[in-house]
Amino acid sequence: MSERLYLRLQDDPPCAPGTTVPASTLRAFAVPAPLRPAVAHVTAYDERFGPGVEVVERVLPDGASRLLVVLQRGEATIQVAGASASPVVLAMRGHVQGVSITLHPGATLALFGMPAGELAGRTVPWEDLVAPAHRDVPERLAAAAGDAGRVGLVLQALQALHRPPDAGSLRLVEHAQGRLRAHAGGISVRALAAAMHLSERRLQQVFAAQVGLAPSVWRRLQRLHATLRLLRTAAEPQWAQIAHCAGYYDQSHLINEFRALCGLTPLQFLGRTVSDSSKTTLGPGG
Repeated sequence: MSERLYLRLQDDPPCAPGTTVPASTLRAFAVPAPLRPAVAHVTAYDERFGPGVEVVERVLPDGASRLLVVLQRGEATIQVAGASASPVVLAMRGHVQGVSITLHPGATLALFGMPAGELAGRTVPWEDLVAPAHRDVPERLAAAAGDAGRVGLVLQALQALHRPPDAGSLRLVEHAQGRLRAHAGGISVRALAAAMHLSERRLQQVFAAQVGLAPSVWRRLQRLHATLRLLRTAAEPQWAQIAHCAGYYDQSHLINEFRALCGLTPLQFLGRTVSDSSKTTLGPGG
């Protein structure tokens, strides 16, 4: 059975380079201004598969928490999926329909009063996170007409739930993220904490609450994302150079991390995204 890929990095359109999901099945919606501190982007999807057809989709990790609305057989469910550094593999058949809302750091606290770390690697039903007044949103979604109506209902509910974020903690996280991006392979978490005049424990705590991942894990994802961006423009990848630019020790380190975070080697990834991938060479382990 063939496998397709879904990949969306920061600032990407819904159907980003490297994604092999049909663009016609995805529809982006604008985020209302009051929700922009919490919500990164909103995408509705709608796809039908023929009788007996099953499609496997591999969603590569972006490290974000998200709200997932699934519509099936006239019913709607909403779940909050916590941050993860692992790929998600979906087996899809029949009519697949719903909405995916990607959240910014700090959003799970601002929307649900839940630290991101308590949701990390988990999927929690909407009803377990919101007050009784908002628990009927899935029922109302099932009765709504069209993607725009459903998206509007969810965003209205999120605006009602939204509270001012912890601005100080978010500034700390943003500053730490900027330094980690600038020194993807050259600064330890301990050295970063010292440079920010924080204890290492405090930095870990702030990251857990706001992002849901440890700083070291978030940095691993940034190196992966840097690699993916470099591969978009490389007709014939020079793997040692890509490894260096993305912050890896060497080519072997890149291969091992790519496999650990994507469940694919770089060559397997290219084999799903470019027609001439067989012309590229990784050497041992690729």
